[in-house]
This record gives sequence, C-alpha cells and structure tokens, in this order.
Amino acid sequence: MTDDIPFDKRFDLEPGEVEQVMPGVRRLVARNPGPFTFKGTVTYIVGHGQIAIVDPGPDDPKHLDAVLDAVRGETVTHIFVTHTHRDHSPGTPRIKQATGAAVLAEGPHRAARPLHIGEIHPLDSSGDMEFRPDALLRDGDVIAGPGWTIEAIATPGHTANHLAFAFREADAIFAGDHVMAWSTSIVAPPDGAMSDYMASLERIGRRAESVYFPGHGGAIKDAPHFVKHYIAHRQAREASILHRLHKGEADIPTLVRAIYIGLDPRLSGAAGLSVLAHLEDLVARGVVATDGPPSIAGRYRLAG
Repeated sequence: MTDDIPFDKRFDLEPGEVEQVMPGVRRLVARNPGPFTFKGTVTYIVGHGQIAIVDPGPDDPKHLDAVLDAVRGETVTHIFVTHTHRDHSPGTPRIKQATGAAVLAEGPHRAARPLHIGEIHPLDSSGDMEFRPDALLRDGDVIAGPGWTIEAIATPGHTANHLAFAFREADAIFAGDHVMAWSTSIVAPPDGAMSDYMASLERIGRRAESVYFPGHGGAIKDAPHFVKHYIAHRQAREASILHRLHKGEADIPTLVRAIYIGLDPRLSGAAGLSVLAHLEDLVARGVVATDGPPSIAGRYRLAG
C-alpha cells in the first residue's frame, strides 16, 4: 500500500438540485464552494415520509430553502450533525425552527486539547461556537425511524466532537469530513488531533460498510480499502517530517516547504496546522522534541 490515494473529483450536483443517490438517501449541495469545501457542503436526507437530515450545512437561506422544499409534505423527526465547523452545523436552527425536529450530535464545539497559555485559537472563525444539540450521542447509540436506522460512530480527529453515522439498511456511512473522496481531511490543532484522527481511521476502516457519503464531494466506493490509502498517506507524511528533521532542526514553515511541493498558496496555513498536528503526536510519543508545548511558532528536532 502506497500513499497514492485514488481520489475521485467527479461531482456534478448543482446547488438547489435534489439527487437520490441510493434508496432512502437524497442529497443537496450548498452554495459554498472553496479550497476547503470543494463544490460545497452536502446535506443528506434519509428515509421517506418520516425522515432525518444529516448536516444542514451553512447558514445560507437559499440552501436551507432548498432543503425545506425537498422535504415538503414529509415529517423531519431528527437532525444529525457530524461536527461543528461552520460549513456543517449553522443551518441547524433554521431547519429545527421550521420542522420541530430533534437535533442530535456529540456535543458543542471544543478544542481537542487544553489551550496553551497565550495561544491564539486559529480556527475561531471556523467553529460554530453557538451550536447546542437537543440530545447527545455517544459511540454506538442507535436512532431509528420508519425504514431507517442510524448508528453513531465516534470519529474524533478532524474535530473533537466528530461523529460519522452508519445507515444500517444501506451498508453505508455518512462520513462527514472524516474521509472524503476528493481530498484528504484537514486535521488542525487545537480543533483536531492527529492521534485521535489516526485511531478513528483505523477504527472505521475495520467496519464492513462499503460506501461512504462524505460532507463534501461524491460517494466513496470500496470504502475500507480507501481508508487504508488514507492511513498510508498520513504515515508517509509523518515519515517526510522525520526525514527532514534528520537533516537538522526546523520550524513549521521550513517543513511545509520541504513536504508540500506545488501547494496552493491558499492552503499554506492549513498545511502548517496539519504539520503541527503531526508534530504534536510525535512529541507526545517521544520521537520529536521542542522547547515548551508544541506550537505553530516552535522549532523541532529529533528526540534523543
């Protein structure tokens, strides 16, 4: 297994369109394309008649109107939220107000670790700090409606409160931003943690579901095999960091330049945070050393 991920960037759904992707699953895409969101955030509708919505998406009236139009004449009983980045959860209050559905998620937005003294939270603008679910979901919790059964799968890493949702009737998982067909997922401290993310990849990859419906882009087929590529990619990224540190002490901008060849400049900040996530994990494991807690401004060297 190499770190060459077989990405699939085909995704032609237009905002406002409703597409049935398998029996019992419809999807719409929000009007928020970008370097982190691809063609936009995908909202899923599960079931018929009495239904659930997965990830209402951003607080965009046009998208939320399209979602409500898609379920007109049906009863929305539950709203499931994979995580609390602002492209996934802020549309929830509007959908709840219109439908009276119960909001279920792991919990409010929070950092994956205690914040260090003087640390500036670099992703404040990305976190939906006002989100509060009606009920908390834990790993293995099961919620059912007519013709559909949803199982919560704890997948921390991209965020501390990230959940995926298994659709038991369809051999499928709504994967949020944990695994995506078009790109790797961003793991950026303090929202996310690499140790949690790798453990979550290993865990979800042992499950039998063959199809993932991600929060951005198209479906992932042969999903357990795809997850192995994701894991290999992260292991290769860690190896690249260690290879550069074998040449001597370095800061994060130096590591980014050495590792990310031809990087889109819009992603340089995210790349630095991803390297920091790897370094936090390597420092915790005693492989890499730095002075004080790992930080974006720190300098790093091989331990020992």
